[in-house]
This record gives sequence, C-alpha cells and structure tokens, in this order.
Amino acid sequence: MIHSIQNFDEAAEKILSFMSTIIPINTLFIAKNDQKSNKIEKVINRDYCLLNSGDTLPFQDTFCKLSVDYGDRVLIIEDLNQNDWTKNMAVTRNLTGGSFIGIPINFSTGENYGTICGLDSKEVQFEEEHVELFTTMASLLSYVLDLDRVNREVEELSAPMVPLTDDIAVLPVIGDISQKRAEIIIKSTLKQSSDRCLQYLILDLSGISRINKEVIHHLLQLVNMLKLIGVTPILTGILPEHAQQMVQSNLALDGILVKKSLAAALAHIGFALVENRP
Repeated sequence: MIHSIQNFDEAAEKILSFMSTIIPINTLFIAKNDQKSNKIEKVINRDYCLLNSGDTLPFQDTFCKLSVDYGDRVLIIEDLNQNDWTKNMAVTRNLTGGSFIGIPINFSTGENYGTICGLDSKEVQFEEEHVELFTTMASLLSYVLDLDRVNREVEELSAPMVPLTDDIAVLPVIGDISQKRAEIIIKSTLKQSSDRCLQYLILDLSGISRINKEVIHHLLQLVNMLKLIGVTPILTGILPEHAQQMVQSNLALDGILVKKSLAAALAHIGFALVENRP
C-alpha cells in the first residue's frame, strides 16, 4: 500500500479502504477544516449513506470540532445520545444516536489539517486495536501532508516566478532541465500564471545550462499552454549556442515573441527601465 501512494488524496483513499476492512463501523471519513467550516474530503459508507464527499457544515457544529479540541488522542463516543458533549447537538438528533471515533490530522508544525473519523447511527464497541489503528493512520497522513507541502515548495523553487506588476511577471529558467523538472515547471508556471491573472510572462532562458531538442520541445509546450490560458509569453536571454541548437532541431518557433533582453521585452510591452542617478 505504501509504495503506491503518490500524494495525500491517494493516501486518504487507500487508508480509509484498509481501515474499513478492520473496523466494524458504517462510515469512515477524512474531513478538512479552516476553523469555520468542516468539509468531507474522502468518505467510505458501508451499508448505508451517512455522509457524502463534499458535505460541509459549520465547524463548531461537528463532532470533528470535538475531536480537534480533544487533542492528539483518539476521541471515542460509543453512545452519542448519552454523552454530555454530543447529546444536544443537531448532528446527533439527525442521526438519532450512534457512535463516533476520531483523531486530528496535523502538520508537523502542529497546525491542524482536519480529522480522520468513524461514524455510525448504531452503537459500536471499539477495541484497543481500533484505537491503535486510528492513531497510526493519523500519523501516516500527517507525514504525507508534510511531503505534499515539501513537494509544492520544490515546485515553486523549480519555477521561481518574479512578479513585476499585477499582470506581468518574469520566470528565470535556470540549470539543467530534465523530463521531471520540465513537468514541474510547466505545472507550476501554468498555475501561478492563472492564479496571478497574468497578461504577460517573460521567460528568461539565459540561465539554462544545456539546451537540446527535448528541452526546446518542453519550452514550446509551455509557450503554447500559456497562450491557451490567455497569457502572452515572451522569450528572452537566448544565447548564440542555444539559437544554433534551436535552428538545427528544426522545431518551429514561428509565432513566438522573442526579445534580446528583459529590457527589450518590457519595452515591447510599454515599459522602460530608467536609471536613478543621484
């Protein structure tokens, strides 16, 4: 199971599926909260549907809030109708009773992501092995959360976009570009360009250590994708040896705006670099 996990979403699905074979409870779910609302991200219902993926409630009105407040321990409520914390809650009335088990999922910094929980409209007797399983899986999900965060940071470092104005940015492409790094640069650049609502993105290629047919292909992919989302790409910093390789590769650069330098690219857009002298 561990070897096939690529990200948090995959881990969540596999963990819930595995837990459902061990714990005799109808519904297992993972919820995410922002301290205001609580959203069901992943859910498995066994015999009948208690929750759906995407269901959202005010955080204050959920059992997940009780679990987060309980700390880094497994909260067990075997009879929701009798427990002082839950007997008067609207969710308990809607269920007409039942059982709950849950534990927070936190980043290593202590910041809370959400919870991993079990829910049933009937009373369930929980065993020690169920408590240990919830504790272990919450720790595993916390670890995967941190990995996801590190991967996002690596993606951002692989495509360090520098905003110049609200709708203009520069992307220095530096170092050697492998297949994997090219995929990261394309994914990150498209997301950042869309999030920033860019009109122009200047791709500075002067820092590329090696350029070949494969690298040129990736650059053309990125340029065409940027155009599709409404961003005008401008290439700058193409060195003489890079230009020679591009011509020899017979890959079409027609329709791509190329300028000698960042200053020339900005001048094309309508900006000028002015030196401030004392």
